[in-house]
Amino acid sequence: MRHEKAASGFMTVVRKDLRLAWRRRADAVAALFFFIIVASLFPLGGGTEPELLQRMAPGVIWVAALLASMLSLTRLFSDDYDDGSLEQMLLSATPLPVLVFAKAAAQWLINGLPLIVVSPLLAIQYHLNASAIVTLMVALLLGTPVLSLIGSIGSALTVGVRGAAILLALLILPLYVPVLIFGSGAVQATIDGQAIGGHVSLLGAMLALSLVLAPWAAATALRIAYD
Repeated sequence: MRHEKAASGFMTVVRKDLRLAWRRRADAVAALFFFIIVASLFPLGGGTEPELLQRMAPGVIWVAALLASMLSLTRLFSDDYDDGSLEQMLLSATPLPVLVFAKAAAQWLINGLPLIVVSPLLAIQYHLNASAIVTLMVALLLGTPVLSLIGSIGSALTVGVRGAAILLALLILPLYVPVLIFGSGAVQATIDGQAIGGHVSLLGAMLALSLVLAPWAAATALRIAYD
């Protein structure tokens, strides 16, 4: 019975956030276009040599994805804080970490998943071969949920704080660095013809760790912020 309530609360929050995102779909589209524009500018400014572009591709695409994922994080809990929904979440029978996880999952579906879908088109601009494109998509599939989960902690810590966007960036950017290193490293290893098992395994480990710890950390931060 308890698990059924948790699942019901999870799906309720996800559906609510998806409906709100559809009403404000311009925000999601803006984040996607930001990703596309940032990643597309480097081939225009860095030259057309295939080898150079291939070297640039992993870092550029991952940095663009990281920045795009941050655009909506400031509003992850702030809207709920402003309209009183956050107080209802704190008082809900559904455990708060489950609701926090639902918010992060919805944020990933809205902002992270579209980045993965369009990433092959951007990779073609950098002359990446098919295996490198597949690796890029796998790395983004493992890494972008970590960005959303870690971002939920920063968003919870800064909810209701003036100048939250700057503070949020300062808090979570250092935590994003390992994801950036191993995500781009996996793609670079594929380009160089090396094994990617280590990079992918570490991304998977970070995802598993984030799934376990991030919702609890963000829930604790929300309780502290609301008190």
